[in-house]
Amino acid sequence: MTGIGESVTYSFEFFPPKDQEGEDRLWSAISALEPIAPDFISVTYGAGGSTRDRTIRITSEITEHTKLPVVAHLTCVGSTREELIEILARYKSAGIHNILALRGDPTGGPRAPWTPTPGGLNHADELVTLAAEVGGFTIGVAAFPDGHPASGLNLDQDIEVLLRKEKAGAAFATTQFFFEADKWKALVDRLAKRGSNLPIIAGILPVTNVNQLNRMAELSGVPIPAPMRERFTALKDSPEDVRKLGVEIATELCEDLLTAGVPGLHFYTMNTSSATREIFAQIKDKKRS
Repeated sequence: MTGIGESVTYSFEFFPPKDQEGEDRLWSAISALEPIAPDFISVTYGAGGSTRDRTIRITSEITEHTKLPVVAHLTCVGSTREELIEILARYKSAGIHNILALRGDPTGGPRAPWTPTPGGLNHADELVTLAAEVGGFTIGVAAFPDGHPASGLNLDQDIEVLLRKEKAGAAFATTQFFFEADKWKALVDRLAKRGSNLPIIAGILPVTNVNQLNRMAELSGVPIPAPMRERFTALKDSPEDVRKLGVEIATELCEDLLTAGVPGLHFYTMNTSSATREIFAQIKDKKRS
């Protein structure tokens, strides 16, 4: 990925819409964020690989119709090895040369039992190896400051997995969302002690909906700090106040991470642009002052 490790990168993530109305909202959000000129944007797969074809189509259309660099998601879920090679070929023919290689979530979500696809791959490091063998891609992977549900939140085990991904050819990692800068610092320090040079981009979730936050945290295993939960709970009947608090908390987290030397900030937009644009403007304003 051009720019990783050279200066702080800013990027945005979207999820594939379920219908035409959702697709219209997605393109509206992308258009609103395009003037910021992010270093890249990405589009996720649904759980269980359920939106694979839609994700491939939309990432290809973004590459065709905008000037925004795209990091395409690729998961082990629901695809054989041969199908994964075909998907990589489709990405390459669409002009996409950056991918995020993930094991992916089972159909039941991150905490559901993992069952490999017959003829497919079992772990993300195998997918990194495959993409490196196909060649022509800058490969990113996932990192988990609060621990991965599949490891039982075992941070030592997670570090070993990240090191295997790096050895297989990963050039950068993007984290699951988290809420405490010290979690990112601890992850980076653990990797550095093992001799890793893998840039760890921080995933930022601007909270705009309390129920959605609780649901995502429950699925992912990401803990919500008690003081933060209390602040949001007190405002849960006022959506606008929740959104304002979400922007405030995310901005503070970004500032702490920038001070700590984070190589990039990756915003989970939830397919809306307003909160991300506000955070980005505040960060930029403070950097100029």
